Amino acid sequence: MIVFDDVHKSYGTFEVLKGISATVEKGEVVCLIGPSGSGKSTLLRCVNGLESYQKGRITVDGLLVDVNDPTIHALRTRVAKVFQRFNLFPHRTALENVIEGPVHVLGQPKAEARDYALELLARVGLSHKIDAYPAALSGGQQQRVAIARALAMRPEAILFDEPTSALDPEMVGDVLQVMRSLADEHMTMLVVTHEIQFAREVADRVLFLDGGTIVEQGTADQVLRAPQNERTQDFLRRVTHPV
Repeated sequence: MIVFDDVHKSYGTFEVLKGISATVEKGEVVCLIGPSGSGKSTLLRCVNGLESYQKGRITVDGLLVDVNDPTIHALRTRVAKVFQRFNLFPHRTALENVIEGPVHVLGQPKAEARDYALELLARVGLSHKIDAYPAALSGGQQQRVAIARALAMRPEAILFDEPTSALDPEMVGDVLQVMRSLADEHMTMLVVTHEIQFAREVADRVLFLDGGTIVEQGTADQVLRAPQNERTQDFLRRVTHPV
């Protein structure tokens, strides 16, 4: 579904991505882990053209990701993204946030979009909040609205950029449970996360990035329970047994 082929990305003289090559198969959950500044979020932003890359290729279901090509707009309807900071429209209710894309981007009839949005909000446990504005929702509730909004576009894949890092600890579980349900339904997901336990339980594969390169990759068991690289071992020790 998603193929990275020797992807390089720089900001001026600072090289953020240094030749990333990896794949995400259809129906697979791949988690990107690693220290801050390792290139995880930048790589995610390159997938749907929020960032351009200077060298290599990224393809989504065979379609080249090129921010200068008009096809980038069609690609963004096929690959949804859930942001760290929710990015909901503050002046629209939860329901209005979810139907915005289908109506104004996909051209769906409003009644059809509304019916599906109600179904999605029920799925993420927010049927009782359809008329609430983002300011009246907790962080966890806002993130679940954001996931419903992404699903409303009927995407082929979803990118998650640290979806729980802005949440209070007691709110994390509800969001992760929604993501687990998507994994159970074989939604293709590329997830930047610091939730190591979630990655252990849900990820088909894990990529450990450091310094703009993939240091280690493999199944969740291989990378998270029996890492071979010393840098991976050190990182996991620090995040699972913080000083």
